[in-house]
Amino acid sequence: MNKKIFITLIASFFLLFSCKKEEHTLPRIANGKINNIAIIVDDALWNGEVGDSVRNKFAAPVLGLPQEEPLFNINQYPIKLMEGFMTDSRNVIVIKRGDIDQFSIKKDEYASPQNVFHITGKSVHSILDLIEKKAPQIIKTIHQNEIDESQRLAKKSLLKKDFFENKFKISLQIPSSYELMVQDANFVWLKKEIISGNTSVLIYQVPLSVINNENSIVANIITMRDSIGSLYIHGKEPNTDMITEEAYAPYFFVVNLDGKLTYETKGTWELRDDFMSGPFINYAIIDKANDRVLVLEGFCYSPSKEKRDLMLELEAIIRSVAVIRG
Repeated sequence: MNKKIFITLIASFFLLFSCKKEEHTLPRIANGKINNIAIIVDDALWNGEVGDSVRNKFAAPVLGLPQEEPLFNINQYPIKLMEGFMTDSRNVIVIKRGDIDQFSIKKDEYASPQNVFHITGKSVHSILDLIEKKAPQIIKTIHQNEIDESQRLAKKSLLKKDFFENKFKISLQIPSSYELMVQDANFVWLKKEIISGNTSVLIYQVPLSVINNENSIVANIITMRDSIGSLYIHGKEPNTDMITEEAYAPYFFVVNLDGKLTYETKGTWELRDDFMSGPFINYAIIDKANDRVLVLEGFCYSPSKEKRDLMLELEAIIRSVAVIRG
């Protein structure tokens, strides 16, 4: 055989082998709907106290929704099927008996992006104890994973960032499916039409004194929301502006957004003397550098339809905010 041809064949072989090896080692792409968890556990545990504990923790009602909806949709698969398609899920919880009591999180174990939570216990009691202790951490991690996924999908087509930079000195990732409804000097309303209704994002700024006065912070936020609704958001009939529903106290949290003290409020909005209502999530960012409270709110109207995933999309949009320095 010609020496030159032989060398070419050898080089081709190694190139092909290298490509095949690289293809084999590349992680699979994680898939699945938003807010879904694959629970890998044998039927004997799932049909007993362990399954009850998992359902109580991970299918508990979402706070701030008008109708009861679970935190996550959970799908159970026996351990023996672990090599199957469910390992491509973004969120996987593996529960089994073992020689030690152990909890661990493995990132991108079977696919990417993915979090796999391993719970191993020597007894049912040990497993239940680990679920009780680690559930808050697991829920927080999965929720952030779903926020990241929603933001990743949104980046495929975004509204031009210059508008938000010029008007509010912020960077914000809003999908191009949202349209500008109302614009004022310190206020913007963007809305997206969906089959079951619509979702909206509000952006506005108010003086720091609006939040930090002698009344409670929650009362101040409700008053602020209702005044904005009175000015800009109305139904078809006269005197049907948007207000915070009085029947249920909103949920209130102190969080950190873009490195700033932020008040997060979740509750229900309604149109005064009208039938329309739905959930909202409001973030009041204390932006002392710009001497303002920067408010970003998401709300949806989707009668008789599930709203959990719509609100997660709105939360993901708001959490992409970054105040431009300088």
